[in-house]
Amino acid sequence: MTYEQKLVDALDSVKREGRYRVFADVKRRRGAFPKADVVKGDAAKSITVWCSNDYLGMGQHPKVLAAMHEAIDMVGAGSGGTRNIAGTTHYHVELENELSDLHGKEAALVFTSAFVANEAALSTLAQLLPGCIIFSDEKNHASMIAGIRNGRGPKQIFLHNDLADLEAKLAQVPRETPKIIAFESVYSMDGHIAPIGAICDLAAKYNALTYLDEVHAVGLYGPRGGGVAERDGVMHRVDVINGTLAKGFGVMGGYIAASRTLCDAIRSYAPGFIFTTSLAPAIVAGAVASIRHLKSSSVEREQHQERARTLKRRLLAADIPVMSGPSHIVPVLVADPVRCKALTDVLLDRFGIYVQPINYPTVPRGTERLRLTPSPQHTDADMDHLVEVLASLWQECPMALIESLAAAE
Repeated sequence: MTYEQKLVDALDSVKREGRYRVFADVKRRRGAFPKADVVKGDAAKSITVWCSNDYLGMGQHPKVLAAMHEAIDMVGAGSGGTRNIAGTTHYHVELENELSDLHGKEAALVFTSAFVANEAALSTLAQLLPGCIIFSDEKNHASMIAGIRNGRGPKQIFLHNDLADLEAKLAQVPRETPKIIAFESVYSMDGHIAPIGAICDLAAKYNALTYLDEVHAVGLYGPRGGGVAERDGVMHRVDVINGTLAKGFGVMGGYIAASRTLCDAIRSYAPGFIFTTSLAPAIVAGAVASIRHLKSSSVEREQHQERARTLKRRLLAADIPVMSGPSHIVPVLVADPVRCKALTDVLLDRFGIYVQPINYPTVPRGTERLRLTPSPQHTDADMDHLVEVLASLWQECPMALIESLAAAE
């Protein structure tokens, strides 16, 4: 066997399907979000970022940056180890207190990412609750799927946001059998929102724990940024909330918030927590500052929702195929991987608009799309430019034009 050739063959397969990913070399400009520079060789070109998950621009907020600078000056760069070995700093303790307060839970546990938090928590719960069946929404994130798989316990997949299908599956299992319903609040590629309260009703009826991923909602929804569950007044009914510090809060890291006992069990058993160096204190300090600000300020959330509504309305008025949904996510259907990549190349190279193509396996084949994420910092002029360019590409023999422009690069 030629190992290198096997890897080349695998890469060629991805390229033939049109879903080979090329990273843009981007330098954000401090204080000028969503403006940035894309670097190609020795040259840099000004662009507007339309695909960042820093939904509120908090990664550029003066309070966040000041807290990070102060932490570096106070304690230095790294954390010094895992949480068990010198890696628990006072910043970590403060952050977990802020998160438990945000979600109205007894405790919280911080991880290096929300992916790790999901994988560690779900796999560990499956192992600590013998015979536990996990009921998982069919559109759950890859991190939840990984956690369920690594737990090596039984699972059942229910149709997306389908309460009847979920109940039918729950009803087939004895009440005394341990159960977890795992689902998301905002599904990040389609923009759908789960019926959290109704799922909690089923959990109570059939004696199941609820595990809710609020990654694309924390900071963005609710009076204090606690997520859709807070907005809907059902946060107290959810047993475990998973969230991120890397999107609405603008920094990095992930967490769970739950009962003190559950968090302690995950802390004590999950390899993904035990054996990982903790987040750097400066990052944690930035997250604390961001959470505290958004607990008391709704200005960013209100502006964010207005920008999302406005962009959807304007794209639809220009006959751009926006995929409908009630959240802040603005997906535009392309339905072909090669064309999706060609379109984003043209947008970046010719028009200074940065959007990444969303292809399989992130979304099902045939549903390839642009995923636009307007922020409070996107101006009307930014939106004018985006809508004008997209409208011209779609209306003027769109795919032939896109492919000819891409071929000319």
